[in-house]
Amino acid sequence: MDYLPRLVDAKLAEWLGLLPAIAIEGAKGVGKTESAKRVAADVFSVDSPVTRANLEADPELVLTGRAPTLIDEWQIVPPVWDVVRRAVDPGAAPGRFLLAGSAAASPGARTHSGAGRIVRLLMRPLSLPERGLEQPSVSLAGLLAGTRPQLGGDTRVKTVEYVREILDSGFPGIRQALPPARGLLLDSYLDRIVDHDVPAAGRPVREPGALRAWLTAYAAATSTTASYSALLDAAAPGRSDKPSRPTAAVYRELLSRIWVLDPVPAWVPRGSHLKRLAQGPKHYLVDPALAARLVGATQASLINEDGQPGRPKDGTFLGALFESLAVQTVRVLAEQLGCRVSHFRDRDGREVDVIVQRPDGRVVAIDVKLSGQVRPADVATLNWLDQSLPGCVLDKVLLNTSDRALRRPDGVAVIPLALLGP
Repeated sequence: MDYLPRLVDAKLAEWLGLLPAIAIEGAKGVGKTESAKRVAADVFSVDSPVTRANLEADPELVLTGRAPTLIDEWQIVPPVWDVVRRAVDPGAAPGRFLLAGSAAASPGARTHSGAGRIVRLLMRPLSLPERGLEQPSVSLAGLLAGTRPQLGGDTRVKTVEYVREILDSGFPGIRQALPPARGLLLDSYLDRIVDHDVPAAGRPVREPGALRAWLTAYAAATSTTASYSALLDAAAPGRSDKPSRPTAAVYRELLSRIWVLDPVPAWVPRGSHLKRLAQGPKHYLVDPALAARLVGATQASLINEDGQPGRPKDGTFLGALFESLAVQTVRVLAEQLGCRVSHFRDRDGREVDVIVQRPDGRVVAIDVKLSGQVRPADVATLNWLDQSLPGCVLDKVLLNTSDRALRRPDGVAVIPLALLGP
């Protein structure tokens, strides 16, 4: 399998020159191991039975590796974390350790947080720029500069191509498989979550069907702020054996622990006079392909075959999946720039899908629409937020499926999703 260069590679190279220990975290299959192996001198693969047995007998064996030493799936033998932490305490040289893990240590494992010693670097599935779908012409860094630059660039990417990107997944190993195998690999990934990963994260699953049903309900709620009680009801309508509220809460915690759930928190502006803000997170899975697979969405169910390229059939759910793809891409880009991502919603129904916040609190507000056209209603909340928070909104953006990036007279940047890059 060919290595697909990642935006996180540059940050990893930079941090290796500054920090003695880096923990690369993220869901299984996002590419942590491959990225880390490219810079590691020695590798301890803890999911190998022999390596695991050796490290369980003597966790300090990791100290014998050359720098940078990669300890892959370290959470299988949690004491390794504390060995690294103690090795860093006296002042280890930069680039000494890399730890890669697809889960946090189980709750029963007694490990130090590593705060101030081991710095965490989160890795997500491939963003659109990393997939090579199009050459981006608009920089998120440029939008965050606050100058509201003029925009340009054209793309031939249509809705049908975005649907293909959603269904083909951002997991490198899955999207590089032959097309008939991708669905099977996604099914296997979901089966492993239920049968292995959640139990390994700290909770036996007595009713796998109930967990699968709850995960499917969560997938159906992609890009919404549906309450957790509504998700629980949707998971088992009319059933007396549906999971209890405490059990569902445990599911959420464990699925978050292995980075399968990737919700976006609500944004509360600093010192804002805005009132009646909604505080609930917006629901996303780590990859929209998982949501599509859980719900049973296919290209045939999402796109009409009526001679018109990329005409939506199931517009509502396809819009949610398109938003999920956009949010996934924006999060990858924003994290490389040191920015936080959240969403805005008030109790009067106004919402902005993505808020990208600089460390100084100023933001780029982004809405996402599955459309090649722009109606006044599509930009109304962006303009309202800009007017309500003068000096706070650096830029206002509408990501959509149009074919050209441009700046509207009202200042809104209209950007085809395929043209947004670092």
